[in-house]
Amino acid sequence: MTTTPLSPTTRTKLRREKERAATERSALREVLLDGMFCHLGVIVDGTPLVLPTAYGVDFDAGADGTLYLHGSVAARSVVASPDQTICVTITHTDGLVLARSAFHHSVNYRSAVIFGVPRLLTDADEKLHGLNRIVDHLVPGRSTEVRPPNRKELAKTSVLALSLTEASVKSRSGAANDDEEDLDLPHWTGLIPLRVVAGPPITNPDCNVTVPRHIDSRANNLGAAALI
Repeated sequence: MTTTPLSPTTRTKLRREKERAATERSALREVLLDGMFCHLGVIVDGTPLVLPTAYGVDFDAGADGTLYLHGSVAARSVVASPDQTICVTITHTDGLVLARSAFHHSVNYRSAVIFGVPRLLTDADEKLHGLNRIVDHLVPGRSTEVRPPNRKELAKTSVLALSLTEASVKSRSGAANDDEEDLDLPHWTGLIPLRVVAGPPITNPDCNVTVPRHIDSRANNLGAAALI
């Protein structure tokens, strides 16, 4: 059970459009569960580096939950991260908001920003747990349907654990907000909804296994189109 507020520090306190800030940790949970990829921001050799990467999450690990990131043991971003505060962001683009004026065009979105100093996992069981959370975040149930990493593969992979304590969530929804004097202008205004949609699973040419239920379920949950 989480015990701390969603925005406990000055770094996660919104300074603009404060009304768009979420106050409940359930909003952070929703953004994380609905996403598949994040951006990791870290300083490497004095230069900011922002990289897209897959992530996993465990809301029962730690007081506020834990985010897991992974990479090669030689990856500069992974090597540098445990020695500093990193920033991880997740963004969902839910719609294009088109107004009567160029100034009031906007985007409906949900975003999370997480700060913290990550731990480099060295315990083999905890490391495997983090990797399984990443695999299962992309496709729930997948980690139990494949060969687990062997000792050599684990040795080649680094896993970072980042507490979700210091985080903020910001979002926008709804229609365009035109100025009153523009309401009679002859320009279309409205919303173009956006979402991630999966295609039907495609079996590898060298695979003779029927598409398993957990794969079909994941594709269907993402709105996979039926084969024509």
